[in-house]
Amino acid sequence: MFTKFLSTTAVVLAATQLASAQTSTKCDPTKTSCPADPAVGKENIVTVDFTKGANSFFTEADGTKLTYDSNGAVFTINSETDAPTISSGQYIFFGKIDVTLRAAPGTGVVTSFVLQSDDLDEIDWEWLGGDATQVQTNYFGKGDTTTYDRGGFSAVSNPQGEFHTYTIDWTKDYVHWIIDGNLVRELKYADAQGGTRFPQTPCQIKLGTWVAGRSDAPKGTVEWAGGYTDFSQAPFPAYYKSITIQDYSNGVADAKEYVWKDGSDGSYQSINVVTGNANDDRDGDETTSSSAQSSKTETAKPTGTTTGASSATDASTTAVSSTANSTAPATTLSTATSTAASTGSASAGDSAAETSTAPSTSSSVVPTSGALKKTFSGALLGAGFLAALIL
Repeated sequence: MFTKFLSTTAVVLAATQLASAQTSTKCDPTKTSCPADPAVGKENIVTVDFTKGANSFFTEADGTKLTYDSNGAVFTINSETDAPTISSGQYIFFGKIDVTLRAAPGTGVVTSFVLQSDDLDEIDWEWLGGDATQVQTNYFGKGDTTTYDRGGFSAVSNPQGEFHTYTIDWTKDYVHWIIDGNLVRELKYADAQGGTRFPQTPCQIKLGTWVAGRSDAPKGTVEWAGGYTDFSQAPFPAYYKSITIQDYSNGVADAKEYVWKDGSDGSYQSINVVTGNANDDRDGDETTSSSAQSSKTETAKPTGTTTGASSATDASTTAVSSTANSTAPATTLSTATSTAASTGSASAGDSAAETSTAPSTSSSVVPTSGALKKTFSGALLGAGFLAALIL
């Protein structure tokens, strides 16, 4: 079992050597005017069954070539430079994501499930290939890597040999990390530097694997990953079986786009939700609703129930195929009925007792450097991975 605490030396070393290894963004709306983010919309529940093959909801990064079998999408690592990655073209503005996966084996190999925004808000699950007893969680606000106390570890049985369903339930008040229906970690808004470093802006969904135990990786990164990767043992496959996506849209109905106000400070109040029929042209039929004026935010109650855990693998049990998506049979967009939309959801006015549940499994916090956030940078191999891979 991996140690749950990195040495101070390793953390500082990694932070120094990977100062440039930040998750990147194509356009930071807090610094310049950027395009709007297309919304999933809270009326739609997106279910992707990877056992049925490729789909149109996710886009493969340059250099990514996935295969598909009865276990789902296969993200394979054969060499140091492999970093298969897929990203959603649409964003969620708070929401709930259930992913059923089996992480890649192999010391130094990392499997990642990440939510990331244009201004580098981020929520992570990460699995180390050599650690068969636990999974790591992390978060970042505005790309800030000046503190090293955000990371956590949660116990999970044999993540490289067994499928588990991992959930992120994200509202303006909290982030919940859930494993197989059990809440293992909670982050409250106020606990992230008074909310200033709480992830709160529209996010893409990114899935992938990469190599932290490369021969040219900084020592601190290799130590964090458990050692160098032995490619004589390759291939190292990760299997993503299914994913279910709910966009809370900050409580605004019929969301089509998320627009950052000029001069945004990166707060959720500075995001406008543009509404309109998602199947219509943009011109003439839209109104803009400020999220700050929304009187109700629909959020999932942290009961530990993961609605996508059993249903995500069978699209026919969760949704009716959308005509707009008839060309992508592995992706199902459903118009939620009033009952489905309210399942596992609560209004923003719910009491604190209703919106937070003590974790059933404790998750220890570790001093993880921001330099160790090994998610997806757009700079390397066109695959969207960290500059750590090119140091």
